[in-house]
Amino acid sequence: MKSFPILPIWLMLIISGILIFVIIRKNKEKTWINKSTILELFMVLLLFIINLRIMSPSGKAQVVANNLDIIFVIDKSISMIANDYQTKPRLDGVKEICTHIVDTFEGAKFSIITFDNSSSIVTPLTKDSIMTREAIDIIQVKAEWMSYGSTLNAPIENMLTVLKSSKEKEDRTRILFYISDGEITRENEQVTSFEAMKEYLDNGAVLGFGTKEGATMYIGEDKSLAKDYYGGYMYDTANGQKAISKIDEKNLQKIANDMNVDYLHIENKKDMEQKVKDIKKLTTSNFENTSKSSYEDTYFYLIIPLLLLLLYHFIEYKGAYK
Repeated sequence: MKSFPILPIWLMLIISGILIFVIIRKNKEKTWINKSTILELFMVLLLFIINLRIMSPSGKAQVVANNLDIIFVIDKSISMIANDYQTKPRLDGVKEICTHIVDTFEGAKFSIITFDNSSSIVTPLTKDSIMTREAIDIIQVKAEWMSYGSTLNAPIENMLTVLKSSKEKEDRTRILFYISDGEITRENEQVTSFEAMKEYLDNGAVLGFGTKEGATMYIGEDKSLAKDYYGGYMYDTANGQKAISKIDEKNLQKIANDMNVDYLHIENKKDMEQKVKDIKKLTTSNFENTSKSSYEDTYFYLIIPLLLLLLYHFIEYKGAYK
């Protein structure tokens, strides 16, 4: 049995508490144990249980699977909170695009790699799209003074690890999205070669976020993100002005050329349409059994008695509300 609440449990507890208070207040002049009170409290209990949306196993599930291994390589350096993705932080745009890709290619395997001054494999290749979406959603930038400058080269080793793992499997098509604003803040750092990835990739793209004009980095009240902080914004100590982060498309284009994939400047989901169509042409799908059980709703079984109780209560006690 599993529960997937319709409303958050905390919210339903508040609603139930209000209903119970009203019921008790309405019946305060009557004997506490009476048919009306018991009936109304039982209906509140039914509502609470219905909201839990309890689901029961219905046997093994058959799911759609495809031949794609999709790897997200996501820049989470502090410049990714610059507010020039539709006036929102770049990282919000990254999450929107990555989630769109996961939704579009349901049944693929996904892996997430993040980087700033270092890199980590957040999730290995997995068919668990729910876990993938959750992992994307919780990606956050690292505090400035912990970053020691960002570098675009940090994820190379982890990219190769995941790609080689994918190649060991038969009939897998490897797609990689390298996602960044292209900005390097580590002193004397330059983009190294990404050509080692080329032999493993069937398609993919380097996705550039940000604008040439650049944008400020608003961090709100979270002072842990930056030591040079004032009024919610990061500041440049060299000139005493708000720090501006700008996209560096030259770096991003070089990475794309090295890997022999397209470079795309992303301003909204429409910029991904052609790339999605190209990848769909490489996709083959099939049905396969999963070791996980599928589940079916049970809450509707409780709706019938609830409706009958409401009808009975209306007929039996309608005089009480005159």
